[in-house]
Amino acid sequence: MPFYSFQVPAGFPSPAADHIEQHISMDEVLNIRAPHVYLITITGESMQGAGIYEGDIGIVDRSIEPAHGHVVVAVLNNEPICKRLCKRGKEIILLSENPKYPARYILEGDELSIWGVITSTVRSHV
Repeated sequence: MPFYSFQVPAGFPSPAADHIEQHISMDEVLNIRAPHVYLITITGESMQGAGIYEGDIGIVDRSIEPAHGHVVVAVLNNEPICKRLCKRGKEIILLSENPKYPARYILEGDELSIWGVITSTVRSHV
């Protein structure tokens, strides 16, 4: 895929501009060929404040140790979810990035499994 060296404003660039700097592979840029990376389709509106929207493709990396502030893909009591991880001492909270959706406090007896950290999302504009 060609990568152009000129910056493109939100307007229409000159069709005469032919400034290919290099060819890049989106597989490499997004690191989606690694065996510890997988893709998911985002559903719902709970993460819009983080710029993650319904229909986005989430790139999830299982090799990253989930830390406070990471957006994670998890399973809470057999329910798959995408939330921001909040750690306060031993307390774990899964936060939505939309005020319409409540935080999920992990309680004693809850089953939580974090499947990976979302490193990027891809959105179609067509």
